[in-house]
Amino acid sequence: LLLGVLLWAPWQVLHGAPLTELSGDQDFQLFLQRNLEFTRKIRGDVAALQRVVCDTLQLCKEEELLLVRQDLDIAQVPLEQCHKRTFQAETCFSQIRAGFRVYHNSLATIRALLPEHAGLVETLQLDMANLSSNIQQQMEDLGLATVTYPSENQDPLPTFSTHFHHQVGGFFILANFQRFLETAYRALRHLASL
Repeated sequence: LLLGVLLWAPWQVLHGAPLTELSGDQDFQLFLQRNLEFTRKIRGDVAALQRVVCDTLQLCKEEELLLVRQDLDIAQVPLEQCHKRTFQAETCFSQIRAGFRVYHNSLATIRALLPEHAGLVETLQLDMANLSSNIQQQMEDLGLATVTYPSENQDPLPTFSTHFHHQVGGFFILANFQRFLETAYRALRHLASL
């Protein structure tokens, strides 16, 4: 019950954040619906990679790997701007785009870990880049301030001291990315319901 309340609470505050300037815009609503579907597809692809990691590497349960995680430099990309009491689409979209950039780069770790699934990783990276581009275009169309990040890799890839740490790092990158996508999806869904 406590977990349910904790997971539900940040989204409840969004209901008090009206965005009337966006809520009636047909193009914006169409953008949200299309990109909710796109986000669902990306979530499905990440889940498929998580199943591969579970089946191939026998790394399936996060709670069994928490001690190893402490030795790794795998951070959760923040999305607090998407569930603050003072929710603003502009800052939320910018944070989603920044997160996609980080995860796009981090997926190179997964590609190195699972070379036989490189095609799925590359498709996922392409989908993330397209969704980020869609968000950028929508922000520009709405006259919202945009931040464009350089295309070159500014964030160093995580380094791992052992092959096992590389495997566990890949597991946590995917787990964190799935949580990030869930938050992004909820933010888009919230905007669509206004």
